[in-house]
Amino acid sequence: MRALLVVNTAAFYLSHRRPIGRALRAAGLDVTIAAAPSADAAREIEADGLRFEPLPLAPAGRSPSAEARTVAALVALYRRLRPDVVHHVTIKPVLYGSIAARALSIPVINAVSGLGYAFIPQPGAPLAHRALGRGVDLAYRAALAGERTRVIFQNPDDLARFVEGGHVPRARTRLVRGSGVDLSRFAPAPRPAGPPLVVLPARMLRDKGVVELVEAARVVKRARPEVRFALVGGNDSENPATLSTAELEAWVTEGVVEWWGHRRDMPEVLRQASLVALPSYREGLPLALAEAAACGRAVVTTDVPGCREVVRHGETGWLVPPRASGPLARAIEEALSDDAELDRRGAASRALAERELSVDAVVSQTLDVYRELLGGRLPR
Repeated sequence: MRALLVVNTAAFYLSHRRPIGRALRAAGLDVTIAAAPSADAAREIEADGLRFEPLPLAPAGRSPSAEARTVAALVALYRRLRPDVVHHVTIKPVLYGSIAARALSIPVINAVSGLGYAFIPQPGAPLAHRALGRGVDLAYRAALAGERTRVIFQNPDDLARFVEGGHVPRARTRLVRGSGVDLSRFAPAPRPAGPPLVVLPARMLRDKGVVELVEAARVVKRARPEVRFALVGGNDSENPATLSTAELEAWVTEGVVEWWGHRRDMPEVLRQASLVALPSYREGLPLALAEAAACGRAVVTTDVPGCREVVRHGETGWLVPPRASGPLARAIEEALSDDAELDRRGAASRALAERELSVDAVVSQTLDVYRELLGGRLPR
């Protein structure tokens, strides 16, 4: 049997879906990953015994002719490979890949990993942003149709929104909480001694709450100048919500935060942290918070879809309103004022990760969806 996984970038596959590809290969399937071209990522994928197919796909592109080329390339790829099942992850593969798969009567798994920029309200947003949101909403309605389609959501808020909006019947939806975290690699460790370090692990986007974290850091450092704040992640030039390198470097020069850039050694980064903060506006289920929980770190995050799936207020961390630096600063100050409570919530975070967020659980639940569409032909 042949399985095809289509994602926006190969780097995203490696960071969020690699265990699925490996599990399918271990079950005896011929597995192909299709994504925007990347020679380095292709070598890693092929080292796992999988194939890699480069696609003319720009994750944030909006050129009608370029988008049409992406759809045409997907149709040609599906016609050539004739997979038994195709698994789309991230917005463009879901929207465009569903068109190609339906034309060839291929069973589809569509993973809605988060609703993203188009669905996040922007104060004073131009008409173009509101039109983008309406257009994407209609496109989802068309993409998710079809009896041989299953739709995976990462949190119940997104699932309910699509079911209640008439995008997909409840019977064809499945809830799988995130991408899963490797509990052995992300292992708990004691909080380090010395000045507290607060880490924000995310791409440097406005809708990740980076600006609010910087504003909160200014407030906290006035009372406790020894507290350090680190922004850990690269900026994304293709995302309209990205922060510029100049903005980030200005905050570093001011002395309010450190910017560590993109890091591949996240277990070591989290071991250095006293507290993790992610004041995002909306998520699917952030892998960064699942990794923080697995490392036994308490978290301050926003009470929004996705984030509240990982953090239980008063149990594993603190939930604060989005887009509000004042409550965020107060929660960070409270967290850093009581070491015993910080450790208690960190231990509860690890327990939550073990119960609900392990990569083994996510892979098992995802492969169950494959079995539904393949008529039970996938070995257990």
